[in-house]
Amino acid sequence: MTEDFYAEMTTRNLGFVSEQEQARLKESAVFVAGVGGMGGACVQMLVRAGVGRIAIADLDTFEVSNLNRQVFAFTDTVDRPKAEVTAEALLKINPNLKLTVLGAEWTDQLETLARDYPVIVNGCDDVAATVELYRVARRCGASVIDAYASPLPSVILVRPEDPRPEDRLTYPTRGTPWREITSDQASDAFLKEIEWVLTHSSSHAHVDLQAAAEMAAGKRKRMSFAPMVVTAGALMAGEALSLIMERRTRTDCRGWFLNVREARVERPLPGPVAWARGWLVRRMMQRLLA
Repeated sequence: MTEDFYAEMTTRNLGFVSEQEQARLKESAVFVAGVGGMGGACVQMLVRAGVGRIAIADLDTFEVSNLNRQVFAFTDTVDRPKAEVTAEALLKINPNLKLTVLGAEWTDQLETLARDYPVIVNGCDDVAATVELYRVARRCGASVIDAYASPLPSVILVRPEDPRPEDRLTYPTRGTPWREITSDQASDAFLKEIEWVLTHSSSHAHVDLQAAAEMAAGKRKRMSFAPMVVTAGALMAGEALSLIMERRTRTDCRGWFLNVREARVERPLPGPVAWARGWLVRRMMQRLLA
């Protein structure tokens, strides 16, 4: 494909973005760790927007249970590697895309990835690998875009100078080398995230709390629903594109939630209110997990 192909492919972007911004997107580099639900939806939008260089990583294969939400999951991709299937689909969108595809070895290459790709999208649900991703991103000066485990679509932007989620949410993983993080530490870290989500959003009103408690305790798989997952992926893509184009947004390391049912954005609560509500949330979680 020629230069004319890229110009024609992105011509309808113009008006939403300037020619200078489109040129920035073409020269930009983004790493997406995990291309299942939110990561898959996000990376598809990044490619369609014209991001020129992308690395993707995933160690899983598509399952039948992925068909409910993951944009590259089809009956003929079940049992195939997610990274391989996603790569094929992305190159069908833009054959000129400079694409790097990684499997389980991606964690061994994090230092190089974080230096070569200054924008990172985290679609990974492995707590230990996510902790390491954030630590390396700080050292290498990369920004991380993420979302919470929540029934409401959300988005987070963690710049190099921002506190890491494990510090801000007081994960028990602090100070532990990532390969030595135990399953109990990972589970407790996930519960810290759930506690924050329930404290600072109306997520409790949009999910079966007993089912959520079973998920948090590791007794069932994570719940996911296409509208939430794909919308969160779109929010993540929008944040990555704004970062590349140097457009300011109000998203920060604490993030925000989109309550589509009530047509409102939910942002973190002020300190005293958060403390009181957090106390109630912790008591509720103790009852549910008992």
